[in-house]
Amino acid sequence: MSSLRTSPRAFLLLSRVTLVTVVLNVVSGAAVRLSDSGLGCPDWPTCSQHHLTPPLLLHPVIEFTNRVVVTLLVVAAAASAVAALLRRPARRDLRWLSAGLVAGVLAEAVVGGLVVYSKLDAWVVVGHFLVGMALLAVSAELALRASHAGGAGTPIVARPVLRTSRLLLILLVAALTAGAMTTGSGPHAGGKGAKRIPVALADMARVHAEVVLAALAALLLLIWLLRRSDAPARSQDRAVALLAVMVAQGLVGYVQYFTHLPAALVGVHVLGACAVWVTALWFHHGLTDHAAEPAAERGPVVEPVPRELVTTGAPPAAATSVAAGTSVAAGTSVAAGTSVAAGTSVAAGTSVAAGGPAEARSLSEPA
Repeated sequence: MSSLRTSPRAFLLLSRVTLVTVVLNVVSGAAVRLSDSGLGCPDWPTCSQHHLTPPLLLHPVIEFTNRVVVTLLVVAAAASAVAALLRRPARRDLRWLSAGLVAGVLAEAVVGGLVVYSKLDAWVVVGHFLVGMALLAVSAELALRASHAGGAGTPIVARPVLRTSRLLLILLVAALTAGAMTTGSGPHAGGKGAKRIPVALADMARVHAEVVLAALAALLLLIWLLRRSDAPARSQDRAVALLAVMVAQGLVGYVQYFTHLPAALVGVHVLGACAVWVTALWFHHGLTDHAAEPAAERGPVVEPVPRELVTTGAPPAAATSVAAGTSVAAGTSVAAGTSVAAGTSVAAGTSVAAGGPAEARSLSEPA
């Protein structure tokens, strides 16, 4: 059964691979939308009514590629759930998060089917994107928790910092929602004839920008609070890293809007949204300190007998003592006068010289 156990290191690697797969899923889904390939495969789960795979045409291939990525995600999520059950030492939090990962994948598959059957209704597409971002949050949290021991951890920053960080996460969720709705009201709703959100693109983009600016203001406040409270350098560095990612994402957003939303740049913006979201979760998680993962359980350690105490095949020089718990191999000679502590394992065939202690002789009766 020991061969079926998953080590903490192996589980951490698997959780990170799953996180990358979730990001690929979001980006490939955006590619479907931006290339107007949403109905490239008009049926689900097969590409068409009588064919599982797509014809060699651009839109069906793009849509089917996204479905292949989803399949890989299903495999990764299932593997994570099984690995969480086999992981030693066992962790209940990782098991729950892995189960949430599987539930999120199933939910996204169901909503993905609704997207196809609703003929790319923009509201359903927005819901599909948000389920994907929720799945990304669960996957990121799983990877973060797998990197340390269990438990809630100890806060390393002041309480106002924690509260402001939670506010930042809420604002980012609002920004992601507004961003998805902006895309739903624009030219990239997934396919020709797809139902758009009945709000002017300029108005929706303005709402999205205002929410993003509010999130940016919250982050700047966080950085000020961290410096004022003399927070650990690690927390301050993570906040600055998040600021850099958010500024880069904002620049891409403004450029794409004023260049009339080129599909490639919108795709970069979707990838940037994933980067902002994961970096924000990484920053928030780092506001608490966690113990390192304890080493895996090991078998009993057998200390070797010092060379000056034992030899093989010839009587050694007089020695002093053999430590408790030491194993003396078969065929080994123990010098006269050597003291063998209680609990010492002396193998059959071991030669104990005359004059040795009674305790040693009693432990080596087969000699």
